[in-house]
Amino acid sequence: QVQLVESGGGLVQAGGSLRLSCAASGSIFSIYSMGWYRQAPGKERDMVARISTGGSGSTNYADSVKGRFTISTDNAENTVYLQMNSLKPADTAVYYCTAVKDGMRYWGKGTLVTVSS
Repeated sequence: QVQLVESGGGLVQAGGSLRLSCAASGSIFSIYSMGWYRQAPGKERDMVARISTGGSGSTNYADSVKGRFTISTDNAENTVYLQMNSLKPADTAVYYCTAVKDGMRYWGKGTLVTVSS
């Protein structure tokens, strides 16, 4: 089992920045990848960014956040971050941390990000 706890959400004005953190605990050995999804009211949960933790460190981003969001990890602290810059009202959503290990996907409980215009 992998436990994920997100933090860092909140209210920010358009054009501002936030950094989300996700601390992983439990059976974290051999986690293949970690990432962030988001779900806006009435919409599906969509991938925002993901990073391979298996060695390559490769990253992928949704087109809507490329150039504005950056995903990174601190392996010593078993934490994944999402730096969000130039935020837009369309970025308002609950952001969920996720980890993939042994073919299973684990989810955090989410943190709310609200961007005001």
